[in-house]
Amino acid sequence: MNKASLLKVVTAVVLLGIAVALCVRSFRSDTGVSESAFFYDLSEKKLFAAPREALPPICGVNDAAEDAVRAVVIAPGGNPDDQAARKIAYLEKYAPELKQNLNLVRAGKAEPLPSRTRNGYRFVKREADAGWHPLNSPEGEKIVVEWNVPGPDGKYPVVCTP
Repeated sequence: MNKASLLKVVTAVVLLGIAVALCVRSFRSDTGVSESAFFYDLSEKKLFAAPREALPPICGVNDAAEDAVRAVVIAPGGNPDDQAARKIAYLEKYAPELKQNLNLVRAGKAEPLPSRTRNGYRFVKREADAGWHPLNSPEGEKIVVEWNVPGPDGKYPVVCTP
């Protein structure tokens, strides 16, 4: 085999290897979207993971009571791998009317509520708060943004997934 033919074969094999490596990498790549989310059982005061698509409140860890709500868990220092530093930024639940609408939307039997209306049926609170606030109220809007400030080290908190 002459040099030109050998060079072509080697180049083809190298390019094929690169193509295979890129294909394998694309199939294995993590999209960064977790299939689960944190939920908080209000009666047990425990965090647990549940499917991200679950509409809170859902059944908690100890019984059939729908007393578990979505928990937005953050790592204040910006490192989600530091599980000891994680804390709950706020809790969220949906009114029965919103859960019903979203289930109908998923089944293709209804149109989604307008955003502003929908946010009136979403309720948030801090873990220590006694009452819930509509997301579209001044207090609700404050709750969902107040945690996102830099710490003493200048790092912003990050939202964690299970």
